[in-house]
Amino acid sequence: MKRYTSIMIWALLVAIAISGIVTVTSRGPELVLKSYPQSEQFQNRLNDIYEELGRTILNPIDLEEAEGKLTVTPSEIEEYKTHYGSLADQINNIKMQYEDRIKKAESDATVKQAIIDERDKKIKDIQKNFEDDAYVEKKILSEKKRQLGRLVHNYERNKAMMEIPLSYELKPVGGGEPHNNWNVNGSVGYERNFTSQKGYLKITGMDASSNDINYYGETREDRDSSVGVTLSSDDLQAIDQPTVMYEGTVAVPSSAFKKGGVLYEEAKRYQSKKIILVMSGILGIAALIALFTVWKFKWTWFIDLPFTKWYDLFRIDLKVGVFLILLLNLMDYARNVSFMAGGDYAFSIRDAVFKFVIGAVIIACLTFQIGNAKTRYQQQGIFEKDLQDSYTMQLVASARDVFLNRSIAIQTFILLIGFFLAGVGFAGAAVAGVLFVIYVFCVLFIGLPILFIYMRRMGYLNRIFKATEDMAAGRLNSDIKVIGHSPFAKHAVNLNNLREGVEQSVSSQAKSERLKTELITNVSHDLRTPLTSIITYTDLLKNPNLSDEVRAQYVDVLDRKSQRLKTLIEDLFEVSKMSSGTMELYKQRVDLTQLVQQAIGEHAEKMADIPLDFRVSVPEEPMPAVLDGQRWWRMLDNLIGNALKYSLPGTRVFVTLREVGGMAELVVKNITAYELNENVDELYERFKRGDASRHTDGSGLGLAIAQSIVDMHGGTMAIDVDGDLFKVTVRVPLV
Repeated sequence: MKRYTSIMIWALLVAIAISGIVTVTSRGPELVLKSYPQSEQFQNRLNDIYEELGRTILNPIDLEEAEGKLTVTPSEIEEYKTHYGSLADQINNIKMQYEDRIKKAESDATVKQAIIDERDKKIKDIQKNFEDDAYVEKKILSEKKRQLGRLVHNYERNKAMMEIPLSYELKPVGGGEPHNNWNVNGSVGYERNFTSQKGYLKITGMDASSNDINYYGETREDRDSSVGVTLSSDDLQAIDQPTVMYEGTVAVPSSAFKKGGVLYEEAKRYQSKKIILVMSGILGIAALIALFTVWKFKWTWFIDLPFTKWYDLFRIDLKVGVFLILLLNLMDYARNVSFMAGGDYAFSIRDAVFKFVIGAVIIACLTFQIGNAKTRYQQQGIFEKDLQDSYTMQLVASARDVFLNRSIAIQTFILLIGFFLAGVGFAGAAVAGVLFVIYVFCVLFIGLPILFIYMRRMGYLNRIFKATEDMAAGRLNSDIKVIGHSPFAKHAVNLNNLREGVEQSVSSQAKSERLKTELITNVSHDLRTPLTSIITYTDLLKNPNLSDEVRAQYVDVLDRKSQRLKTLIEDLFEVSKMSSGTMELYKQRVDLTQLVQQAIGEHAEKMADIPLDFRVSVPEEPMPAVLDGQRWWRMLDNLIGNALKYSLPGTRVFVTLREVGGMAELVVKNITAYELNENVDELYERFKRGDASRHTDGSGLGLAIAQSIVDMHGGTMAIDVDGDLFKVTVRVPLV
């Protein structure tokens, strides 16, 4: 509470200081250095009197001469005749106006006849208007003379309303009749001489451009008879009086400024204002001294006020808007705070206190905003964050988002402009009938088609929303109908593509789950089979009554099953390392021709035992490539071993190595002993065998390992199945 008191006292002192400075600087020189007769307000009063003198006495209008200058144009005659419509329309209107009056007068024949005569007289007058232009011209001239006379009468009336008793002795500079109205008895309160050195009195006549015709005292009949007739600009120019320069003296007696005089109260208020001005200046100086001595400003008053956290929640552009509004109000306060603003000499203590309090509140709020900004934005990054979170930046971002699709942006703006113009057109149609016709045309041929297109687009958008909801719910059985080439249609195409992608993803996920289940089953089976044999034969060896020959057979079985289990585990670790990318390659220059021949030679004995007829086709010249020889040997061994295990006995196996487009191409083809019903891609999966019953000794990792080795060398591997023909194609870059 103590801080609030300090803030308000400081703000009040600032408001009083501003008031004193503005009051003294704006009206001080005029009030302090000039008496009331020298004041601007009194001079303005005199200027008004000079104008009235010019119109009525010094430079009046010669009514008879002015009437002779009035003219009537053909357009005025035509306007007069057709002001109330065509001849038929006017006659019909007159008959309708008198019809009820004639019916009501049926009981009195005299009154009825008088009404009929009056009606017929008006009809004849209307008919004569259309028959005789000279007759119309005479009527228009008569009306213009009446209006001119009314204008001169108004000038005379204004002269009579002048309150200041002005005395004068004036004569035209260029010669002419002097004007003398010097009736000062006693001392002079105001006097001014007009000479060539001090300046002449400029007297103007009627100002034609103002066309200031007032109809004081006119009857309704007078105004109705005008029928749209007015003094035209040509008439006013013709009767305009030239400007005349006068020299001489004007004076106002001192009695007019004394008690009982017409200017006494005004002069008294002016004198009181001088006192108020001095007091305001003293208060302003005292407030300034207090601000620099007793009540010095402290920023701490405005830091961490109870509402500071609430104010910090405002966006920065909202704060700037409030600041600008307060600043404009402070400027308005500074402009109007002078007790003499606008020439108003009235003073009210209550109004002054109210102004000071309002000014103090504005100043306190502005100072709080400045202090809050100074404290807040000294922190690193706060200003940038507030700027980014502002409504203005959000509006800019929204506008930018609207123009992400230019077509939608343009259509949106056209729609908004259309609604705006529709509102303007409706307002215009309510005012003018012609605009109503144009408005109806625009509604029928522009508004309704646009509305139809808009409704159709919105309906299509709603269908897209419904289809999107179905997709989100997992219902992927139907496409969204694509209509036209609008952005909505493009969006529908994208959603259809997304639906297809989701379907493929779901199918792929189901396939992955199935393969995972098969992998677990196959791994369990392949590991359990040798392990079961090892456990079984180990238990048999525990029998002490076994002969040496039987024991040797059991040991041989254990050895084979142990090697089988070891191979499975080593293959599994190896393919896992390849898949994770942790296996290192030691690449060097290798002759692929020699490597293929050696791999075939390693399996020559098995080829003869099965038997299989291997047809090998390799180039005679070396085919160099940069490879990890050991890993590439393992890939070849797996492919040839795969052919040995799954080829139909007695068939041929073709192994071909050749160069194709800078790539080494290895092709292995064989006739399978087992029917391949699965998807070809699944043969790459680990523990997947062509022998679904798993009667062979394969681990199911051969092709998976071969695929990983080829991928690590930047090559490609493809499998093709055509009935029982199984074909593997490997390509790797040559040196």
